Amino acid sequence: MPELVILRDVQDSERRHIEDYLKVGGYQTLRKVLLELKPEQVVDEVKKSGLRGRGGAGFPTGIKWSFIPRNVDKPKYLVVNADESEPGTCKDRVIIERNPHLLMEGIVMGSYAIGAHRCYLYIRGEYYEQAQILNRAIEEAYQHGFLGKDILGSRYDLDVYLHRGAGAYICGEETGLLESLEGKKGWPRLKPPFPAVVGLYGCPTVINNVETLAAVPRIMERGGDWFASLGSPKNGGTRLFAVSGHVNKPGTYELPLGIPLREIIFNYAGGIKDHKELKAVIPGGSSCPILTADEIDVKMDFDSVAAIGSMLGSGGVVVMNEETCMVKVLLRIAKFYAHESCGQCTPCREGTTWLKNILQRVNDGQGRPKDLDHLMGIAFNMIGTTIC
Repeated sequence: MPELVILRDVQDSERRHIEDYLKVGGYQTLRKVLLELKPEQVVDEVKKSGLRGRGGAGFPTGIKWSFIPRNVDKPKYLVVNADESEPGTCKDRVIIERNPHLLMEGIVMGSYAIGAHRCYLYIRGEYYEQAQILNRAIEEAYQHGFLGKDILGSRYDLDVYLHRGAGAYICGEETGLLESLEGKKGWPRLKPPFPAVVGLYGCPTVINNVETLAAVPRIMERGGDWFASLGSPKNGGTRLFAVSGHVNKPGTYELPLGIPLREIIFNYAGGIKDHKELKAVIPGGSSCPILTADEIDVKMDFDSVAAIGSMLGSGGVVVMNEETCMVKVLLRIAKFYAHESCGQCTPCREGTTWLKNILQRVNDGQGRPKDLDHLMGIAFNMIGTTIC
């Protein structure tokens, strides 16, 4: 079995409460970080690890942290993106439910590294139970001196606030999330300026995914070189893959970046259900281009998947067998995006509706040969013409 990082201590039982987390050495590394290391040293170690953002884009985390200006007369913020709304993805929920204090420890380390004294944890509105778990974890961290004033006698202060979203998919986009946090409509912002310079309330801000921050305590415990060695070149560490669809053992698996997709499907998820043939796979959530059965030898890291025209995305692997109707798959995805379009940009607002309507006509048996040209034309005209 591959070495576990995020799920290391929760294979046999959940560690929702702080007492359970402390039993396995929780928060010990935080003590070392706050009392022995400078913020710049934390950033350097994360750079060395090769950790890339686990929310979708895969931008190097240490470099992202280093963009925060040090000598500015404004507060700095860390924002945690727990707005997990991508169809096919549920990995962050697993972390929150099984080991919320690993996330809390990562939040304190990340905030310390960028010089932030306030952190906002933005969670998907539908994650009501998970929000309750996080609220309790925040309370426990305050009670034990891991949040608040003068954490562990380090003279470092940090307050964490939980904010529940209201169900909009677009708020998973980092600047749409910031707009929502500020009490406005969750419309993505034009970039530049980037959040590292003009973020929450116009102040320098880092937005990190749940899984990204949960990896930080392990990196600081065992070193960046160790973490980098677990993955493939320029793709350090492990990744949580949420495997669903026509497989015998759907679930969330922690595996090293660079593992072949074929191995995930057949060695870990138990192969295709009912001995059917594989037809197609969505490799990283519904926004990623679909792969065919003859493309599953691709290595599951950011660069390898991008090289064949798709994305690793948020790690949601959706497996489809030979009986799957791809028109119905596309229609279901198109309905989702037509419903979730925020409406700010005309190409997306109008284009997603047109795609849905044309696919509905094809699905109903009333398709025309020119519909294929219309579909492709609309899709290509949407690329690069919208803010998000």
